Amino acid sequence: MAAGHPSSDRAQPQGATAVLVLDDGSIFWGRGIGAVGKNVGEVVFNTSITGYQEVLTDLSYAGQIITFTFPHIGNVGANPQDLESTTPAARGCIIRDDITEPSNYRSKQHLDAWLKSYNLVGLAGLDTRRLTRRIRDKGAPNGVIAHDPAGKFNIDELVAEAKAWPGLNGMDLAKDVTCRQTYSWTETRWTKEKGFGDLIKDGRKADFNVVAIDYGAKRNILRCLADTGCNVTVVPATATADEILRHNPDGIFLSNGPGDPAATGVYAVPEIKKLIATGKPIFGICLGHQILSLAFGAKTYKLAMGHRGANQPVQDLETGKVEITSQNHGFAVDRASLPANVKETHKSLFDGIVEGMRSTDKPVFSVQYHPEASPGPQDSHYLFERFTAAMAARKKK
Repeated sequence: MAAGHPSSDRAQPQGATAVLVLDDGSIFWGRGIGAVGKNVGEVVFNTSITGYQEVLTDLSYAGQIITFTFPHIGNVGANPQDLESTTPAARGCIIRDDITEPSNYRSKQHLDAWLKSYNLVGLAGLDTRRLTRRIRDKGAPNGVIAHDPAGKFNIDELVAEAKAWPGLNGMDLAKDVTCRQTYSWTETRWTKEKGFGDLIKDGRKADFNVVAIDYGAKRNILRCLADTGCNVTVVPATATADEILRHNPDGIFLSNGPGDPAATGVYAVPEIKKLIATGKPIFGICLGHQILSLAFGAKTYKLAMGHRGANQPVQDLETGKVEITSQNHGFAVDRASLPANVKETHKSLFDGIVEGMRSTDKPVFSVQYHPEASPGPQDSHYLFERFTAAMAARKKK
């Protein structure tokens, strides 16, 4: 039996040093990469063909084991710039082929060494197409990924661990990944010529003060805000409305993040309702979009397999324009529960879910996808300008 195929009789192929065990008892053998050890999480897939380093450091993947459908992972190596967080929160990664040797002028480290440095457990040589079809047809399972160079695994214990893990429904992970204290952010987007810039050091004017609530914020979102003239103050997910308003923001940003929005919403929603009532512009992305919907009185639900990739088509319902977007989410907003004063603005052309909304009586809007990309296309960068335009309009009043 070839490594990477599920084994009903648990026969371990020769040379298998890693295994993925699902909660239904399915077993996928492979070769270990990255750190030695094991981890449990929800097994998902990502269809991006670039940006594996950004994907692995996206805090929205907390509690998840990522399967890359693109076979050439490692081809641009790893570097200190392409990080979306200081410490990855993903539980592990799965790839089809052995890590590709790096060939890129920005590479500073082999991906295997990078995985080890962040204690990320990985598995190569698995039939990712078969695993992806299993996730597509039956939903994202819970699983355990394990890597042992000696190839010694207690399959019964691993199956029991996968079955015992509670899953992401009802799980608040934002508290685990949010910042511990308030800080200022002025770094701007990367360019080939200069690398990362800085709003203040580059002598640019900060036209707006924005408070970003960190539910697991990606760095490139903060860079995009700074790039559009925003001096950003980042606050923890548990910050109260009073604490946020003390910074006298022109606008408030609700970040992406992991876990069940309803669980995070227990403490976040009452504060966001107070912020909406102020009339200040509010912009939400991903988890921020979902929590904002709860503050409006709508409901969220868990998707069977979610949207994860950099090639997701979304239609702007107000202009008819189609954008190719970067996405990473396992929950969605229930369209039928949106109140009369909230209008759906974007929808997925894959499965029709709500991808954007706005209030009809407040300068408040959000999208389910990631306009900052990283990785992914930049079709939706205009949304940051929309946010600054809303702040400028309010300042004129």
